[in-house]
Amino acid sequence: MTTISFFNGDIKKIMPDQRVIYYYADAQTTHTAYPDGLEVLQFPNNQIEKHYPDGTQEIVFPDHTVKCLYSDGLKETFFPDGTVVKVEKNGDKIVVFSNGQKEIHTAQFKRREYPDGTVKTVYCNGRQETKYSTGRVRIKDKEGNIILDKK
Repeated sequence: MTTISFFNGDIKKIMPDQRVIYYYADAQTTHTAYPDGLEVLQFPNNQIEKHYPDGTQEIVFPDHTVKCLYSDGLKETFFPDGTVVKVEKNGDKIVVFSNGQKEIHTAQFKRREYPDGTVKTVYCNGRQETKYSTGRVRIKDKEGNIILDKK
């Protein structure tokens, strides 16, 4: 192992397996570079970031939330309560809640899907549409006035 100590307190270690471990004294952060291209950063608040050679990044936050950023632009966040948020490159967002509900956000609408099959959609023009699992359909205009209530 080779150790280099810098004047500013930083320490660089080159390990026999070719790992390079660099400790930034001021930031109290450790950066480990592996021979296969993986880089891992460990911050003093226990946040850990992994940067993979293919451009993928994985961030584990102190509360155990995990965010994955993929090279194709997709972002996924996994929360400790089981909620998952996916954001596509085009900005569309899908939120899957631990209670089985699902939300979809696009430029055209926001939609919530319930486990019983009910679907509520709010369009960008303000119109609201609710399709109940019973088959009932209710449509409201942007002011909230009922346009259609088909049972």
